Amino acid sequence: MDEVQARAAFELALASHRPEFGRFFLLRLYGLAISCQEDRSVVEFDVRDFMFNPQGSLHGGVIAFVLDVAMGHLLQHASGAGMTLEMRTQFLRPVGVGPARAEGRFLKWGRSISFLEARLWNAKEELAAIATSTWQRIESSGSVKPPQP
Repeated sequence: MDEVQARAAFELALASHRPEFGRFFLLRLYGLAISCQEDRSVVEFDVRDFMFNPQGSLHGGVIAFVLDVAMGHLLQHASGAGMTLEMRTQFLRPVGVGPARAEGRFLKWGRSISFLEARLWNAKEELAAIATSTWQRIESSGSVKPPQP
């Protein structure tokens, strides 16, 4: 593992994080760049070896995190903050060092409950993982908005 690169990523995240969308610590640690349009989000980052599992590819937990971020930031952009109620992730192929991209999109957008999907591509533009999830919108006070009848 490139310890200098890992330390530099940690120090940058520590110095620049804020408790808000687009700036929180883990997002900064992994170097995620997020852009949102009305109907989709794009998360781009460079896979580095400190993100690897013992087999030498991107750790499944990091993949799930990136897919969750893609969906959560899209929901926040479109209708406000939410929380993941459940998430299912399918890992299709390993992801090695280099650029990777995830895209999030709505499957169904509701007032309180929404269904989203995110896909992750590796540096070769091969589909590497897919996640689907159910989200519940959170009111600005931080409370969960009850489902509408």
